[in-house]
Amino acid sequence: MTVKTTEKESGRTEERFEIRLIRRPEVREAAEAERLCFPPNEAGAKEVVRDRAFLAGEQFLVAVDRETGKIAGYLNGLVTEESTLRDEFFKQTELHDPRGVNVMILSLGVLPEYRRQGLASELMACYVRQERERGRRMLVLTCLEEKVEMYRKMGFEDKGMSQSCWGGESWHEMTYIL
Repeated sequence: MTVKTTEKESGRTEERFEIRLIRRPEVREAAEAERLCFPPNEAGAKEVVRDRAFLAGEQFLVAVDRETGKIAGYLNGLVTEESTLRDEFFKQTELHDPRGVNVMILSLGVLPEYRRQGLASELMACYVRQERERGRRMLVLTCLEEKVEMYRKMGFEDKGMSQSCWGGESWHEMTYIL
């Protein structure tokens, strides 16, 4: 799947980003993107990002800048039968159950130079379509207070404060019914 940008967004009418599943040679770059997109207390360790890409690669989208060939943004998660996001999902990739009906979204990141162009929304829209086609029931994520409105605009409902305290933070749990 690809994302077309408008002339206003990119200065040209050609396609700027390719949104697709991650490829093995991109895993190291994705781990670096995670480090750049999140503070150290929230970012997944390199090994965890690698494990997500290898074990749950069908849940790991990247947006690749067609001009540079570099990852501009990414979105990943794990599938489960559970309906609440708990801290263990962030560090225990083996909790991924591809037969599950719900997806715990663990990271949505856009590199600083690509922000404010709608890329996060496009990644999420592609993810929603992908998971709806796979017959999933719900997407679950946690976010900080300042991101609640962004996720509401993407169609998520705020369920209040999460039990998660990942990275020593207080999180809102948000859901998207597919």
